[in-house]
Amino acid sequence: MAKEIAAAGGRAVAASGDVADAAVADGLVATALSEFGRLDALVNNAGILRDRTVAKLSDDDWDEVIRVHLRGHFLPTRAAIRHWREAKQPGHLVHTSSTSGLLGNFGQSNYGAAKAGIAAFSTIVATEGARSGITSNAIAPTALTRMTLDLMPQSYRDARDAAIAAGVFDFFGPENVAPLVAFLCSDASAHISGKVFGVQGDSIELFQPFTSVAEVRSGGGRWDPEDIPGRIDELFTATATQAGPENMMARMRYQILADH
Repeated sequence: MAKEIAAAGGRAVAASGDVADAAVADGLVATALSEFGRLDALVNNAGILRDRTVAKLSDDDWDEVIRVHLRGHFLPTRAAIRHWREAKQPGHLVHTSSTSGLLGNFGQSNYGAAKAGIAAFSTIVATEGARSGITSNAIAPTALTRMTLDLMPQSYRDARDAAIAAGVFDFFGPENVAPLVAFLCSDASAHISGKVFGVQGDSIELFQPFTSVAEVRSGGGRWDPEDIPGRIDELFTATATQAGPENMMARMRYQILADH
């Protein structure tokens, strides 16, 4: 990627390593400073998949996904913030969450938990960085990447390639995510922080965090467990919410389906 950027007339340097290692994370900031003289923004994007249902999920598959995503976001963020505060300089952070964490997705308890944690992490970092002019936002992109494209049927991939060759806009192309990321890394977005955006194709969405939408009360005293049945159903009725398990991913405006 660094070679492609340089070939296109830009400046880039590759710094390889495990972002979940503190020395590597600190080294990324040091490399940016030595190569470019300053650090204006940090984009956290490292991630892996180890999809299985909870019953089939191994300890290692849980630990590694949580480590790469959450620790891999925390350490570079900490390194960047420490530099910006020492330099008395503002900065911009962009973190990569996912609808799998915001809405929940079958077979992705490890990945979804990590991605939900990233959204919360970003929001908290935004409050902590506000006084220093440090913004922190998260994105939940929907795109066909190397990690997801191989999951699609060959017929879909062939049809997509043909459409792209014919000049049809590739709605789920990963390059469609880049403009929002670039904007959130710029000073033009300095007034925006603590937000989670969905981005795909020509669409940018704003996700609303968990918000209390209904309430029942016991009348000024402690609840009796025997009084809760029936009363708790008032919450679901008032909000037209399904009481049982629900496929929240089905509510997405845009989904990658083989019949697109």
